[in-house]
Amino acid sequence: MASGQLSRDEALECSQCRHACHVMLYSNTASKLFGKIPIRHIVLMQMRFDGLLGFPGGFVDPSEETLEEGLTRELLEELGIAVPVSIEDHVESRFSTSPSASSSSNKLILHFYVKKMEEEQIREVEKAASSIASDHGLEVLGMVRVPLYTFESGGGLSCFLSHSFIGNARSQLIDSLLRLHLVSPKDIRRAIQSSQRMQEQTVQDLQVALELTEEQRKCL
Repeated sequence: MASGQLSRDEALECSQCRHACHVMLYSNTASKLFGKIPIRHIVLMQMRFDGLLGFPGGFVDPSEETLEEGLTRELLEELGIAVPVSIEDHVESRFSTSPSASSSSNKLILHFYVKKMEEEQIREVEKAASSIASDHGLEVLGMVRVPLYTFESGGGLSCFLSHSFIGNARSQLIDSLLRLHLVSPKDIRRAIQSSQRMQEQTVQDLQVALELTEEQRKCL
């Protein structure tokens, strides 16, 4: 197995560890952007309370509920709908590489799931998440669709990947897109390369903004 990766059973044997479950919900679609650009697939993520992009889900206590029961409970809070998740939807379990979860007494195991739904079900999730979900506007600032297309100018998936993600959510997204053949390896590679260039520009833009704040501070 890859570094840090565990089987589901091995993960559950770690009774002293904390556990968190997250899921990628997706569907196929015949919709077209501007009536001409095929969208092909709808993949849902969320903007978190900390400004980072991630997948819906949260902490689960395996001593009180199964991983899937806990994830379904978290989805009800964040999406307003109890989306049933099964063991068959489980993709991987691995130790978190976050510095805050590196100590032996605070080890965190991340369980990742992928669930395919019908497009109408995805739309129901989006509607409920913004209207009746108890966590909307609090822990979850809104659901977002991942743009799986890339324009010649670099917009689309490349821009999306340049944003900040929580933990390994970005790698989970990319791995899922490749494994499920939702985006070709060539297009993923092109999007990542474009995203890297955007990151370099972002660093320059932030430096300019920092210099402006310094000038303002001196004027006060």
